[in-house]
Amino acid sequence: MKKLLVPVAIYTLTTTFLIPNNYANAIEENDSFPHIEGNYQFPQTHWSHVRHTLQVHVPKNSKSVSQLKIKVPTTVKWSHNTNDIVVNKENGQKINTNLSLNGKAILLAFPEAVAPNTKLKIDIKNIKQPFLGNGPVYHLSANLVGSNAEISIGVARFRIHL
Repeated sequence: MKKLLVPVAIYTLTTTFLIPNNYANAIEENDSFPHIEGNYQFPQTHWSHVRHTLQVHVPKNSKSVSQLKIKVPTTVKWSHNTNDIVVNKENGQKINTNLSLNGKAILLAFPEAVAPNTKLKIDIKNIKQPFLGNGPVYHLSANLVGSNAEISIGVARFRIHL
């Protein structure tokens, strides 16, 4: 019985560390539409105030992006301070963004459209995460240059850490 306990413990620990802490689903996973490439939370422990980071990829065959809309989950509470939202390129260069809030939606309008073959990192700071229930799920959509249509680009799901 003791010989069986060690492999079971090792298997349990291994699978615990291999299960991802976050989930991002892109609606259109091809080279012609922007999509969510990933998301993560810092710190990853069960602290009351955290930062949620969303990574959006505008592929090389896509049209430029003029606006992004992030629907903040109702389970998430945050400061509603536009200074708590930072948008950077993958290389850390800050992107000029006109931020506005509309209820539970964050609107990111880009005076200079985000060019194809660009990866964005969007940090939302001072988030008070829920302690119970399902993890927060953000819905993202984009407006492409030359189109007034809002295109869903995916969802970003965060786990609640116990």
